[in-house]
Amino acid sequence: MSNQSWLTLLQEYRIIAVIRTSDQSLGRQMAQAVAGGGIKLIEITWNTDAAADLIRHLRQALPDCTIGTGTLLNLEQVHQAIEAGAEFLFTPHTNTTLINTATQAGVPIIPGALSPSEIVTAWDAGASCVKVFPIQAVGGVNYIKALQGPLGHIPLIPTGGVTLANAKDFITAGAIAVGLAGDLFPKSLIASGDWQAITQRAKNLRSQFSRDP
Repeated sequence: MSNQSWLTLLQEYRIIAVIRTSDQSLGRQMAQAVAGGGIKLIEITWNTDAAADLIRHLRQALPDCTIGTGTLLNLEQVHQAIEAGAEFLFTPHTNTTLINTATQAGVPIIPGALSPSEIVTAWDAGASCVKVFPIQAVGGVNYIKALQGPLGHIPLIPTGGVTLANAKDFITAGAIAVGLAGDLFPKSLIASGDWQAITQRAKNLRSQFSRDP
């Protein structure tokens, strides 16, 4: 997937559902639930149970969705994720070797960064976008807004503190998309297997972006 295609997907859908679970069967159900609610970008963290198998399964089961992975920490994991068919890659940190490897393979990579220096370093190294993480620890929406003056040309994806209540605010502040994990998948709903409630949460979130250009 080209970087331009990836950016187009982000501008269209705005939301990335982030799934992390120690039970692969739960991961399948979580993905099906948010896909049923209209979320088309799904990240399976690499520390999820049998992440590679889950990515392969979901690419077949959810052909209308784009399935990627995250929490990639080293080169071996990046190679394994690409081999598994991950369509985009997130890392919690900036590592130029990982960025170069993904770029050469034609897979969008979104490294994690926090300070302006880290964000620019990631972008200059060839990142497709930059993940600003953990966003809530450094001011949330106001931090994204403050970055727009000097760094407005860099597409940013905040994670780590994005909720159903503030997701739209991050987009309004200048983020190209947002990543949600815990607030999209409340532990109580996972424990009770209330997948319809999670689907409804996804629908409610998607509806906030229905008029996005």
